[in-house]
Amino acid sequence: MTDIDWAQLRAAATEAMRHAYAPYSTFPVGAAALVDDGRVVVGCNVENAAYGVTLCAECGVVSSLHATGGGRLVALSCVDATGEPLMPCGRCRQLLWEHGGPDCLIESKTRPLRMAELLPHAFGVEDLEAVTGETPVPVVPERLAAWRGRGTVFVHPDMSAGQQVWTAYWERSAGDDADAETGVLEEAPSWDDPAEAITWGLARTPRVVVVDETGTIFWAGEGEPPLEIPVRWAAG
Repeated sequence: MTDIDWAQLRAAATEAMRHAYAPYSTFPVGAAALVDDGRVVVGCNVENAAYGVTLCAECGVVSSLHATGGGRLVALSCVDATGEPLMPCGRCRQLLWEHGGPDCLIESKTRPLRMAELLPHAFGVEDLEAVTGETPVPVVPERLAAWRGRGTVFVHPDMSAGQQVWTAYWERSAGDDADAETGVLEEAPSWDDPAEAITWGLARTPRVVVVDETGTIFWAGEGEPPLEIPVRWAAG
């Protein structure tokens, strides 16, 4: 997609700007972006009496992107109260990098700029993969997103093809909801290293318990071990 109607994008951003909620700064901002499937998504800044939780117009664009079907941002126009191009702030540049990548174009007063020019040496998913040895960060299935931070993960040894491996399961806790049934939320794959099973568990809940070959129970979760599991798991 090479033909970008910047005038149309700027007009959409200007219209969005007119809906901004900016009673504290009196600095309304609007943004409009072209998505890779041809649709246009918009956003405006929404301020808050607690200034730190103000939402930039670009935040609204990204929210609209996913609320209307997802995709990748191709080009964005951000404007001020006069309808003139405005550069995204640092936080929003990171947000736009995540959802548009280095080639996403941003309108400026002189020429469209690639995100790679606005945010050189950007931090991205590749950096996360590098830390985890190119292993994807454990993902919680969307159907279980509401359970993140709740329940308990139990890590334990198992046998596969005559070899010991480590696996886990994520279980509901009755204490989460008095009316909820206990039971397994999700079963993990298997790994040679228990640390990988623990990482899988911590992506789901801070409460992770390891049961070793002898049936001894160890704490591998966040914070200090609870009274009922006083010994912390030590790898190796």
